[in-house]
Amino acid sequence: DPKVDVLGMPDWVKFIFLDIGLGMIVFTCVLSQLWSQVIATHSMIDYINNYFALFTLYTAMCVEFSGVMHSAYLVQNIMAAISGKPIISNEEPKTGFTFAFFWARVLMSLAILSFCMAVVMVALFNGDTMVSVKYPTITPPLAVFMFFFFMGIVGCLEGMQVAFFTVAKLPMEQRGTNWFGKKTSEILFAGNGRNFPGFMIGRQLTVVGSFFTVGAITGLNIKPGEGNNIFGISDSAQAFLNFGFHGAVITTILASITWQYAASAFPIAAINNPITYVLLIFALCLEGTGICSAAWV
Repeated sequence: DPKVDVLGMPDWVKFIFLDIGLGMIVFTCVLSQLWSQVIATHSMIDYINNYFALFTLYTAMCVEFSGVMHSAYLVQNIMAAISGKPIISNEEPKTGFTFAFFWARVLMSLAILSFCMAVVMVALFNGDTMVSVKYPTITPPLAVFMFFFFMGIVGCLEGMQVAFFTVAKLPMEQRGTNWFGKKTSEILFAGNGRNFPGFMIGRQLTVVGSFFTVGAITGLNIKPGEGNNIFGISDSAQAFLNFGFHGAVITTILASITWQYAASAFPIAAINNPITYVLLIFALCLEGTGICSAAWV
């Protein structure tokens, strides 16, 4: 409510920091991500030498074992086949039950991903998402465009991170084969190397902001029990979807892992992309504003 007083801030400040969400974006970016990354960089062993890190590892392994995200492995295999690069793994080749169990989870994951996409598309065109409530002037077609646009931005930035770390191991003359690739490498690795971590900070802020936007776009505004459940599902299923897990599945697979695999298979192509150059400049300019300078502490 714009009429509610918050620390005596003027309305335009409340609109930027609270309504748009810049305050939460910066808070999440600095405290929940950048500080952890900086600390882990300087104190790798100490960072994982605790029970919470072990709990996090086991939780992530359980999520992976569930197979919800296994369609990402299909993308990995496709990228490996296209690039001709073998998948390097310490695991034994899958045979028998292990092979069947793996691909069964891949099929299950594809079904879940397809359902999640269907939920988002139907909800967007029906005006049943939070973005329609928060910003009623945004039409369904525009909301669909914003959904794919910000997903693409996140994907490009995720892929850029992988591509940059990959080409960092190459000689300077091999980092890019066209003007954009060479210019990107020149800016990224110039001087004392501050642009690389600077990009990581600007990138993280952009990714968090895009994720918040996608979250608002995919979040459902359907109250269970009123007969408006999407696809006629049960009230309990609708209540579960209202938590936003469908958006998490979509963004994790389509806006993150897929692009990382693509950049890993084709790092030079990622560097040569003009969009990579534009996003690099944008991320560095964003970091240059100092909005996340607390991360350097």
